Amino acid sequence: MAYGPLNKLRAELGTPIGYALPVGDATIALNPLLGRRLSFEFLGEIRCIACGRKTSKSFQQGYCYPCMRSLAQCDLCIVKPELCHYAQGTCREPEWGRAHCMQTHYVYLANSSGAKVGITRASQIPTRWIDQGAKQALRIIEVATRHQAGLLEVAFARHVADKSNWTRLLKEEAPDVDLGAVREMLRAACAKDIAQVTERFGPEAIRVLPDEASMALTYPVRTYPQKVHALSLDKTPRIAGTLQGIKGQYLILDCGVFNIRKHAGYCAHVAAGDAT
Repeated sequence: MAYGPLNKLRAELGTPIGYALPVGDATIALNPLLGRRLSFEFLGEIRCIACGRKTSKSFQQGYCYPCMRSLAQCDLCIVKPELCHYAQGTCREPEWGRAHCMQTHYVYLANSSGAKVGITRASQIPTRWIDQGAKQALRIIEVATRHQAGLLEVAFARHVADKSNWTRLLKEEAPDVDLGAVREMLRAACAKDIAQVTERFGPEAIRVLPDEASMALTYPVRTYPQKVHALSLDKTPRIAGTLQGIKGQYLILDCGVFNIRKHAGYCAHVAAGDAT
């Protein structure tokens, strides 16, 4: 069907969400393959998703070691935005920092395996929520920069989780959560933190969103596994099974779950068979 480096799943908002898998120069629509056999054969080569060079090992979901060490998008502050290098004047790529960090961000609540807090650029809504497999999502505060969002996220994470339980989101559909009620709880519990960030950066930089409605997201999943077994091309060079669902960046097969984003840059031959 297609061969070449894998890349993260592309998603299109719909009911359910529409997924496509980039493989080299091809793009495979996945929703029509539900119920069919799908196979991945690792070709023994990994290509960096940034520079394209061959690498013996993938770092941070698709980068070669030199890119991981040199690119601002691989810095620790990407996962800990409260430590933003641009805000500290130490960003390795100031132009990249201005384009990705010094722009409107949202602090949000999502429900993939229970309520959690997170942050994302305005341009990444709803992609960020879909990548996390969120069933519900709600913007709660708009800020001017990623650094400001990170400071608020740290405060909110003292009261609500800031990570999803990936095995739980792949075993079942999460029960509904009243994200509006969680928002009000956080506003009350973190009023002092919100006030401090507002005083530090100015009222024009922080905007609380009290009237936002949550977004509902539906995934193309026919059957959830009773037990989650992670599949890896490093351990099993050929993975084949019936596609039972797609959620976040995971393919749910009858033989286990396959994290596509974790295998970004892995060169593979991908083929689809008949329905089972």
